[in-house]
Amino acid sequence: MIDTALIRRAEILEPDARRAVAAFAEQVRQPDLAGVIFFCSANYDLEVIAEGMREAFDCPVVGCTTAGEIGTAYQANSIVGLGFPSSHFSMHPRLIGSMRDFGLTRAAMLCEEVEPDLVFNERIGAKGMFGLLLVDGLSLLEEQVTANLYNAFNGMSIVGGSAGDDLKFVETLVFVDGKFHRQAAVLTVIETTLPFQVFRWQHFEPTDVDLVVTHSDPEIRTIYELNGGNAGDEYARALGLTRDQLETAIFSLHPLMIQIGDEWYVRSISRMDPDGSLVLFCAIDTGLPLTIGRCVDYIEALDAQIGRLRGEIGQPALTLGCDCILRRLEIFEKGIEGDVSKRLQSVNFLGFSTFGEQINGLHVNQTLTGVAIGEGD
Repeated sequence: MIDTALIRRAEILEPDARRAVAAFAEQVRQPDLAGVIFFCSANYDLEVIAEGMREAFDCPVVGCTTAGEIGTAYQANSIVGLGFPSSHFSMHPRLIGSMRDFGLTRAAMLCEEVEPDLVFNERIGAKGMFGLLLVDGLSLLEEQVTANLYNAFNGMSIVGGSAGDDLKFVETLVFVDGKFHRQAAVLTVIETTLPFQVFRWQHFEPTDVDLVVTHSDPEIRTIYELNGGNAGDEYARALGLTRDQLETAIFSLHPLMIQIGDEWYVRSISRMDPDGSLVLFCAIDTGLPLTIGRCVDYIEALDAQIGRLRGEIGQPALTLGCDCILRRLEIFEKGIEGDVSKRLQSVNFLGFSTFGEQINGLHVNQTLTGVAIGEGD
């Protein structure tokens, strides 16, 4: 069983970048660090943050900018993160540049490159390790990168999030090899001797209102036609509304959903353009069947999800999570952020608010993806 104090956590609210990164390093540093993960506000001087990370650590360090940080509470303009002890963990990060050219061949080469560096395992696979994927949240390439990695890494679970920049939508960055990178991703294979469980939480369920995508452009994540008609008109009609009544709150409460196997996944609408086309946070291909989603009680869903997680893993020593910015906006609008924070901290949660989430081979929205690491025997 791990002494949970060995997973050193930090959450630093200091606005000055130099003092913030120094305080962060002081809190997570320990002998024999396997690696460090951090999530920070894009409002910091990121060159100073990078310099501080390089000076403080000689182990692997990965991170990204955020749409808000999550420590013991939802916070902003801060750094949160942790340091893993080498007694129970080994971290193997790899930069993925030129994301548009990242296909299955490159993903397979990446897997072959990581495998000889494994410490606790002989082969990349589903046991003894998981992947943490951090991606430029403005790249529009998460689907491609996530799917190719999952197909190449021999069943290894992958969980991740898309970097943010609060809600500026200007520049989102990932950190690896001592630098922040744009138009890039970083996959970190994390080996552990402890039990773990990758999970996906959402608070939506499908209705019986079905739609078919009859014209879309996946590269720009835009649906032009649903059921052979204007996308905005058909979506509004399905809800008993007119196109003029559509607004952000409607999109948030009634996302599109897609069924894959026995599971339902959220495909959120970002906005409606003047021509009635719907711009999504995920790519959607022509011909796909979709269903209108329905919001369920956030707290009730969260309580049930935490209960199931504890049933699978016991009390987590750490829960590392990537939580959609739309979920953050919702809980603040409803005034339940304190209740949500209390529940997340009951499972030792740490993470960040994202511009998108990844789970195994899929890119999703309005979802919390994560990994819970158990205390062990």
